[in-house]
Amino acid sequence: MTAIKHALQRDIFTPNDERLLSIVNVCKAGKKKKNCFLCATVTTERPVQVKVVKVKKSDKGDFYKRQMAWELRDLTKVDAKDANKENPEFDLHFEKVYRWVASSTAEKNSFISCIWKLNQRYLRKKVEFVNVSPQLLEELPKAEESVPSGESQSVAGGDEDALDDYQELNTREEQDIESMMEVCEYAISNAEAFAEKLSRELQVLDGANIQSIMASEKQVNILMQLLDKALAEVDNIEGKLLSYEEMLQSVKEQMDQISQSNRLIQISNTNNGKLLDEIQFLVNYMDLSKGHIKALQEGDLSSPKGVEACINASEALSQCMNVALKPGHDQLMAVKQQQHLFCELRDAFARRLTNHLNNVFVHQGHDQSATLTQHTAELTLPKHSPLHRDLLRYAKLMEWLKNTQREKYEGLSRTYVDYMTRLYEREIKDFFEVAKIKMAGTSKDVKGKFATLPRKESALKQETESLHGSSGKLTGSTSSLNKLAVSSSNSRRSQSSSLLDMGNMSASDLDVADRTRFDKIFEQVLSELEPLCLAEQDFISKFFKLQQHPTLAQGENVDDADGTAHSRPVSDHRHSISEKDMVRMMMNKIFQSIETELNSLIALGDKIDSFNSLYMLVKMSHHVWTAENADPASYLSTTLGNVLVTVKRNFDKCISGQIRQMEEVKISKKSKVGILPFVTGFEEFAKLAEAIFRNAERRGDLDKAYIKLIKAVFNNVEKVANESQKTPRDVVMMENFHHIFSTLSSLKISCLEAERKEAKQKYTEHLQSYVINSLGQPLEKLNHFFEGVEARVAQGVREEEVSYQLAFNKQELRKVIKEYPGKEVKKGLDNLYKKVDKHLCEEENLLQVVWHSMQDEFIRQYKHFEGLINRCYPGSGITMEFTIQDMLEYFSSIAQSH
Repeated sequence: MTAIKHALQRDIFTPNDERLLSIVNVCKAGKKKKNCFLCATVTTERPVQVKVVKVKKSDKGDFYKRQMAWELRDLTKVDAKDANKENPEFDLHFEKVYRWVASSTAEKNSFISCIWKLNQRYLRKKVEFVNVSPQLLEELPKAEESVPSGESQSVAGGDEDALDDYQELNTREEQDIESMMEVCEYAISNAEAFAEKLSRELQVLDGANIQSIMASEKQVNILMQLLDKALAEVDNIEGKLLSYEEMLQSVKEQMDQISQSNRLIQISNTNNGKLLDEIQFLVNYMDLSKGHIKALQEGDLSSPKGVEACINASEALSQCMNVALKPGHDQLMAVKQQQHLFCELRDAFARRLTNHLNNVFVHQGHDQSATLTQHTAELTLPKHSPLHRDLLRYAKLMEWLKNTQREKYEGLSRTYVDYMTRLYEREIKDFFEVAKIKMAGTSKDVKGKFATLPRKESALKQETESLHGSSGKLTGSTSSLNKLAVSSSNSRRSQSSSLLDMGNMSASDLDVADRTRFDKIFEQVLSELEPLCLAEQDFISKFFKLQQHPTLAQGENVDDADGTAHSRPVSDHRHSISEKDMVRMMMNKIFQSIETELNSLIALGDKIDSFNSLYMLVKMSHHVWTAENADPASYLSTTLGNVLVTVKRNFDKCISGQIRQMEEVKISKKSKVGILPFVTGFEEFAKLAEAIFRNAERRGDLDKAYIKLIKAVFNNVEKVANESQKTPRDVVMMENFHHIFSTLSSLKISCLEAERKEAKQKYTEHLQSYVINSLGQPLEKLNHFFEGVEARVAQGVREEEVSYQLAFNKQELRKVIKEYPGKEVKKGLDNLYKKVDKHLCEEENLLQVVWHSMQDEFIRQYKHFEGLINRCYPGSGITMEFTIQDMLEYFSSIAQSH
C-alpha cells in the first residue's frame, strides 16, 4: 500500500500541488467488484482546500487516473455502519449517498480518522460521524487548537506529522540540507556526530535569540508607549465621529419630513390631473351642441339641408349615448341628467321621424298611383326610381332608428311593405292582364279600354279573371279570354298543337306569327319584372340597412317584449333572424302576386299552344341563370326558379302528350300509309326546337326530350308497319326511316347521332328486303328452280351431278328458261314497276331509288343464275334467252315510259 501511495503522490497529486494524507482501497457496495482508491488530499497553497478524490486504474492497467473529486466541505455525514464490530462498509453523504466496501477494516478506520482530523482543523461546518468508534475520534491538543492555521510553520509541520508519519521535503529544504552536509565531511559516515553538531549549533542559536529578545526590551517599552498614545487618539476620533453621527441623524429626520411633504404634494397634483381628465372626458363626450339639439327638435325633414342636419345631429346623439362610461360615472347626478336629456331627445326625434316617413310613404303613393293610367294599356311596368331616390335621403336616419328604436323601425318597415304590396299588386295585376290579352291575340284597342272604362268595370279584367284564381291555374274552358283566343285563330289550328296535327298540315298553315308574338310578349314580361324586382330589393337593402350577410352587426340594439331597447350581445346572433332572411321576407310580401300571375300566364300560354312551353323554358332558364349569377339568394332568383319548375313540368307534359298521340295514331286500311304524320311532326318539332334552343342554357332538357321522342317514333313506326295491310311492311319502314334519316342528317343534332345511324341502317335493310321480295315475282318459276338446285348442293350433291337429278336435269332447265323470253321478262318488270309505284308515296320520292336498286339486284341474280348453269350444267350450252344489256334496256324504257 505504501508503494501505491508513493506512486499516486508522484503521478497524480504532485503535478496538481496536492499532498496525499490517507488512502483506502474500496469497491461499490452491491455491485461487481471493481476496485478503486479513495484519497484524502490537501493543497500546498493557501488557502488550503481539502478534497476526497476517487482514483481508478486505467483499462490497460499500466497507470492510474483521476476519476472524480468531492470537496470536504460538501460532506455532510460519515456512516461507519457499526462502531463495535469490524465492518468494512461505510457511507459518505455528499449531494447523494455513496456506499463503499473497504478492502480491510483497518484501512477504513484509518481513512475515517484522517477525515475527522481534517474536518476538525480546516472546516467550520462540522461533519456528522455516525457509528464510529470513539477511539478514532481523538481531540486535537489544546495548544494546537489555540494556534491559528498557517501561523507557525513548526506547528503546521507538527500537525502534519501527527496526520502522517511521512513528510516529503521541499526543494529549499533539500538545498539547505545538502549545503550543510557538504560542510561536514562526516555527515554521511558518522550521522551521530553530525546530529550532535547540529544540536550544539541549535543551542547556540537559541541562546542568541534569547539575548536578542532581552536586548530589545527597551525598544519594546517605547513601542508600548506609542501604542498607548495611538489608542488615546483613537478614542478622541471616535468621540468626534459620534457627534457627527448625531448631527447627520437630525439632518436625516428633516430630509424625511421634506420628502414626505413632497410626496403628498405629488399625490395631490396627480389626483387633480385625473379629476380634470375625467371632467374633460365627460364634457367632451357627453355634451350635445345647441345646434344638434335644435335640429333634433325642430329640424325640417322635408328639405335636403334639414335632413342632413338631422343626420348629423342623430349621429352626434348616438355617440353621446353610446360613450363607454368608466366605473362610477353613472352615479354622478350630472351624468344622469344628461342621459335623461338624451333619452328624451331620442324618443321625441324618433316619433317625429316615424310620423314624417309615414307621411312620405302616403304622399309618394298618391303620386305613383297618378302615373299608373299611362302604363296600363302598354306592356310596361311603372318605374319607382323617383320614389326610391326621394326615400334614400332618409337611409342614414333609418339606420339610426334601427339601432336606437327597433320597435319604430320595424313598424315603419311593416308600413312600407303593406303600402308597396297594395301598389305592386295593382300594377302587376294590370300588367299581366294586358299580357294575357296580347297573348290571346285580340285586335281590340286595349289602351282605349283602359282609358274609357273604370278599373272595377274593365272588360279586360272581367275577361281575364276566369284565367286565374288563388292558385294561379286556369279554371275553365268557357272563359271570355278563351273565346277571344279561339275566335281570333279562325279555326287555323286547335288550341293544343301536336306532332300528329302538324304532320297533317303544311308549314304555311302553322301560325308562326302567333308563336313569335307569344315569345316576344313572354320575354317582355320577364324583362319588365327583372329590373323591377332587382331595383326594389336593392332599395330595401340600402334604405332599411339590411346587409346581405347571415348575422346581425355586433352591438345592434333590439327591443325586448316590454319595449325596452338594449344592445344585443354577439352570442344572441344565432337566435335572431338574419338580415338576409328579412330582405327575402319583405320581398315575398311585396311581390306575393308575381309567382301566381306568372303561373297563370304560363298556363294560358300552354293552353293556347303546348309548343309555347319550349319558348317559355328557354326564356325562363336564361333569366334564372342571369339572376343566379347576379345574386343566387335573391328573391328574383328564387321566384323565377320556382316558376321554372312549372315551365319544365309543362314542357315534360308537352313531350309526354306527343308520345301519347303517337301511340294512339290510327291508319286507314284502304289507303297506303306513306310518311306517317308523327314522323313529319317530329321533323317540324325538331326544326322549331333547334331554332328556339340555339345557344340556350337548358339544351340538356331538349336533348333528353329528343331521346324520348325519337324512341317513340321508332317504336310506333314499327308498330304501324306491322299493322299495315295495304302497304307492305318493308315499304312503311323504308320510307319513314329514310325520312327520319334525312331529317337528322339535315339538322345535325349531336345527341341523336346514334339514332341517325340506326335510321339509315333500318332504311337500307328494308330497302334491300323489299327489292329482293319484289323481284321474286316476275321470274317466279326460274327462282324456284334455282332455289331447288342450291338446296341439292347444300344437301351434299356435287354441282356437276345436279343435272342427273330427275327434277333438275337439263330438259327441265330448258323448259323453265323457255317460259321467260325477253318479252315476258319486260312485261313482268313493267307490272312490277306499277306495283312498286302503288306502294310508294310521292312525298318521299323513292321510286327511282327503289327501281335502280331492283335493277342492280336483278343483274346480281342473273349473274348468279348464269354461274349456277356453268357449274352445274357444264358443256350443255344452255343460256338465258335475254342478256344483261337487254335487262338494262328493259329497266330504262320502263322508267322513261312512266
